[in-house]
Amino acid sequence: MAKLQRCAWAESHELYKEYHDTEWGVPLFDDQLLFEFLSLEGAQAGLSWLTILKKREHYRRLFDCFSIEKVAKYSDTHLNKILQDPGIVRNRLKVYSVRKNAQAVMAIQEKHGSLSNYLWDFVDGTPITNSWKTVDAIPATTPLSDSISKELKKLGCSFVGSTICYAFMQAVGMVNDHVTNCFRYEEIQKLPLK
Repeated sequence: MAKLQRCAWAESHELYKEYHDTEWGVPLFDDQLLFEFLSLEGAQAGLSWLTILKKREHYRRLFDCFSIEKVAKYSDTHLNKILQDPGIVRNRLKVYSVRKNAQAVMAIQEKHGSLSNYLWDFVDGTPITNSWKTVDAIPATTPLSDSISKELKKLGCSFVGSTICYAFMQAVGMVNDHVTNCFRYEEIQKLPLK
């Protein structure tokens, strides 16, 4: 049986393979999942995504499966308790940003109907399909991620720099950055939207 051709970054660990093959680049429209990815991408800043994947289930347990309403109401005492848990990245600013971003997301939902509507409007509801031949060709930021970062910061979000926003866009399928010879490149394009 021929070996599946994947994006090169996905070959280094089984968790990467599973994530790449089932989640990365799949268009997401569920607010809670979008918030989870926004939170995890922020936690990843300065670290490897593998570090976050290994801690993901622990994050879900500690942050009520990223229930936006619950997280938005966390007290400082509760966040400080979370900070003591070695199962996550114990960075005070990152942990506190999850609550701050949940509060901003609630305001976005109030104004735009959903976080999904707000985010997908940036790409007119349709994923951007790139045609990179190699992983090295994929940019870390784009003018669009710059713009999304700027807008999210205006709305009170933190840990939403342009690099984080672009990684988020890739993860939630707003952009298809699988390389053209990856088996997921065409599969992703055939997925139904919503």
